[in-house]
Amino acid sequence: MDSSSSANSTKLSFLLIIILGAISALTPLAIDMYLPAMPSIANEFGVNAGAIQITLTAYTGGFAIGQLVHGPLSDSFGRKPVLLLGIFFFALAAIIIAMSGSIDGLIWGRAAQGFAGAAAVVVIQAIVRDMFAKEDFARTMSFIILVMTIAPLLAPLVGGHLAVWFGWRSIFWLLAFTAFAVIIAASLTIPETLKDENKQPFRLRTTFRHFYTLFTRPMAFGLIFTGAFSFAGMFAFLTAGSFIYVELYDVDVANVGYLFSLNILLMMLMTTLNGKYVKKLGSHFLLRAGLTVQLLASLLLVLAQMLDLGLWGVVVPVMLFVSTISTVGSNSMALLLNEYPEMAGTVSSLAGSIRFGSGALVAAAVSVLPSGSAWPMVLMMALCGLLSMTFYTCFAKEAQ
Repeated sequence: MDSSSSANSTKLSFLLIIILGAISALTPLAIDMYLPAMPSIANEFGVNAGAIQITLTAYTGGFAIGQLVHGPLSDSFGRKPVLLLGIFFFALAAIIIAMSGSIDGLIWGRAAQGFAGAAAVVVIQAIVRDMFAKEDFARTMSFIILVMTIAPLLAPLVGGHLAVWFGWRSIFWLLAFTAFAVIIAASLTIPETLKDENKQPFRLRTTFRHFYTLFTRPMAFGLIFTGAFSFAGMFAFLTAGSFIYVELYDVDVANVGYLFSLNILLMMLMTTLNGKYVKKLGSHFLLRAGLTVQLLASLLLVLAQMLDLGLWGVVVPVMLFVSTISTVGSNSMALLLNEYPEMAGTVSSLAGSIRFGSGALVAAAVSVLPSGSAWPMVLMMALCGLLSMTFYTCFAKEAQ
C-alpha cells in the first residue's frame, strides 16, 4: 500500500501511540468528565434531569454531523490540518461552555463542541488506516484505545471532585487546557499520512455516492450498524447512569466516578486481550465474542431489575456490556476499512456519524422517558444489544 513506508517508520513508535491515544481521548473526556456533575448543573440552572441529559444528546448529535464533514475533508485536504483545526474549535467551545449563563447556552455549546471534536476521532482512524491494514489496524487501534481508556477511567473521578471543589465550570476550563496541549503535541509528532497523489477532490456528489455505495453493500451496512448499536447501548448508560446511582441508590456525587471507573478497568482488560489475540483468532471471531458478551449482559441487566437486585444488579451487567465496546468497535471498523482503503476518511466519517447519531437518539429516548427508575436505561441497553447482534448475523456474518 502507498503508506507502507510511513507504517514502517512509525509502527514501533511508543510516543506516536501515546499522542494518538491522547487525541482520541478528547471525546471520552468531554463526555465522562462532566457526568458526575450533571445533578449539580441541573440544580444551578433550576432544571430537571431530562434537560441536562439533553446536553449529552446535543454533544453526540453535533459529533455525528461533524464526522460527515471532517472525514471527506480529510480525504481531500489531508489528515493533519483537519485534525488540528477540529481540536482548536473543540477547545474554543469548551471555553464558551465554561462561561455560559443558561441551559440553552450550555446545550448549544455542547453541540458545537461535539461537531468540532468529531475531527479527532474520524481523522485518527483514517491516519491509522493509512499505516496499517485489517488485523494490524485492529491491533493498533486496540492499543490506542487502551491508552485513551485512561481518560474515561480518570475523567469521572476528576470531574466529580472538581465539581465539588471548584464547581462544574472548572471541568470545561480543564478540557480547554487539555485540548490546547494536545494541539501542540500533535503538531510536533504526527505526520501527514495521506500522500498528495491519494487526495480526492472534495465534491459533495462524490461523497454522497460513496455513502450510497456503503449503504447498498450488505457487509458494510451490517458492520456499520453493528458498531452503531453496540456503541448506542453505552450511551443509554452514560445518559442515565449518574442519576440512577445518585438518586436511586444514594451514591455520593464524589464517588460516582469510582463506579464508572469499574467499567473502564474491565474494558482495559478486554482491549488488551483483543490486541493480543486478534491476529491469531481474526476480527470476525472477536467481534462475535464481543457481541455475545454484550447481549448476555443486557439480558442480565433486565433480569436483575425484575428481581430487584439493587445497585450491584446495575453495576455488574453494565460493566460487562461496556467492557466489549472497544472490541466490537475496533474489529468492526477493521473489517470495514479493509474493504474500502481508498476512502478511509469517508468510511470512518459515515460509520462514526451513524454510531454517534444512534447514541444521540438513544440518549434522547432515555431522557424523555419517565424518570424515577432504571427501566428506561435498561430496556434501551437490551434493545441495542439485540440489534447489534442481529445486524451482524443478518448482514455481515456471511461475508467473512
